[in-house]
Amino acid sequence: MNLYYFMLCFFVYGFLGWCTEVGYAAVKSGRFVNRGFLNGPICPIYGVGVSVVIAFLTPYRSNILVLYVLSVVLVTVLEGVTGFAMDKIFHNKWWDYSNQPLNIGGYVCLVFSIAWGVACVFIVEFFHPVVDRLINFLPEAVGVILLVILSITLVIDLIVTSSMIFKMNRRLESMEKIAAELKQISNQIGGEIYKGVSTTMERQESAGEFKTKLQETTEGMKDRLQETSEGMRDKLMETSESMRERIQYLKNSYQELGETGNRVSKRLVKAFPKMQNRKSGVQFEAFRTRIYEKWKKK
Repeated sequence: MNLYYFMLCFFVYGFLGWCTEVGYAAVKSGRFVNRGFLNGPICPIYGVGVSVVIAFLTPYRSNILVLYVLSVVLVTVLEGVTGFAMDKIFHNKWWDYSNQPLNIGGYVCLVFSIAWGVACVFIVEFFHPVVDRLINFLPEAVGVILLVILSITLVIDLIVTSSMIFKMNRRLESMEKIAAELKQISNQIGGEIYKGVSTTMERQESAGEFKTKLQETTEGMKDRLQETSEGMRDKLMETSESMRERIQYLKNSYQELGETGNRVSKRLVKAFPKMQNRKSGVQFEAFRTRIYEKWKKK
């Protein structure tokens, strides 16, 4: 198999794989979902996987069992390597088989590997001969022009999609930092209030007096609770103006970051329901929840 033939197979099966994923999502959700990693109608992992299977395993067509076993092994390796590489590059886990039996890192699992093996046997034995005739029917000059156009489009799509994913990751990391700072400020204020209240109570009563106070009437306890509440309120009022301004600024920044997700990131969340963000998991889950809530209302 030469490069020309391999590239045509890549685009054919990448497109057919995309159609399969979109059809599956349509049946499952009742609406159109672009299930590809890229914006265009192509799933590169299908294009690479099926093309590699055809290139290396076609000589084994005469032995169905060997063809099946080799298909399972080859596709499993391709899926595992692809999932692992994308995880390390983009810090996102795009699919997760962790709830499936006999999985490896959530990237591959036995059930889907068996299914891919059956699909590959069907393609090599029955489907690809039809595709092969279509490819050979296409004039080579036309095929080369088509490949150039499709390849340029694919590269541009890959660059745009990748940049949007990195941008989403940076936004989520910023939200994570804001949330951490808000939590730190909250803990600091709470600690100061607790320290102030504890100091006041220690000055007013010894351990024995505190025991006696526990035996006071209900009305007396209400008075003490009211005094403590007023003391806490006074401490809150003492929070500096700059601190309040900082808190408000952080809240506004967090809300703005949460509402400015780009179109690609929103599409990817819908396309990969089990997608996980490695660095900002909490913020990503909140982002996913907002996307799905808006999506369900449409």
